[in-house]
Amino acid sequence: MPFADLGDISLWFERRGSGPPLLLIGGTGGDLRRPETRFDGPLARHFDLLAYDQRGLGQSLGQSLSQGADAPYRMADYADDAARLMAAQGWDSASVMGVSFGGMVAQELALRHPARVRKLVLCCTAPGGAGGASFAYHALPPMPREAMAALKVRLSDIRHDDVWAAAHPAAYRRRLALAAADPYADEPGHAEGARRQLLARAGHDAWDRLPAVACPVLVAGGRFDGIVTADVVERLAHRIPGAQLQVFEGGHFFLHEDKRAYAAIIAFLESPP
Repeated sequence: MPFADLGDISLWFERRGSGPPLLLIGGTGGDLRRPETRFDGPLARHFDLLAYDQRGLGQSLGQSLSQGADAPYRMADYADDAARLMAAQGWDSASVMGVSFGGMVAQELALRHPARVRKLVLCCTAPGGAGGASFAYHALPPMPREAMAALKVRLSDIRHDDVWAAAHPAAYRRRLALAAADPYADEPGHAEGARRQLLARAGHDAWDRLPAVACPVLVAGGRFDGIVTADVVERLAHRIPGAQLQVFEGGHFFLHEDKRAYAAIIAFLESPP
């Protein structure tokens, strides 16, 4: 089984494709068993693509909760996990693409382990602190799964309001079903791993340190994203010296909604340093 033993934890990983190395860091609740994995995109046709389930999540869940139920996870822990996984694969350095929560981890990785990051792609993610944060899911009161799903549908694309839902009932039902689906929710430790990830996400603040990022950076976002709004994405790009900014026609899932997005990311990653 493809577990990487990193000492105190083991992480489930998958590796596909060929070409220059690219580490892909997924978002909140990421689980490579789910069909929305970014392996469905074209990246593996261009790169030696490495993706993994982060500590406390997916198939890494049972391998990384040994610290005890009350031990917090820090963004630095997630970043150090990524660096150790790269080392375990024999990678001294690679390009890194972080999506949503994974973009926060990628920021920390570039700041804590700059020699490991050749190029950096930050998708639909926030700098934290004075630069702005992603939607505060951690501050929500407990609510039924159906209500949470409805909230996620509206936040993922601000065009999907009540008027849109009434005009497109079938599409709205499909999006609700996708947002509510969690086939692994009953696994032991699942809720605890998700809780610790949300708390780490809430504490993310790289704003004051971002000017130290020295590698080439592409920041990408969706024009209609309500989770990480376009103005937050723009501030993130402007905070990093020399960073490129591209805003695409879509919401939080613009990678699947605007066919130009992957093409722009691949072009950036394949361009000369």
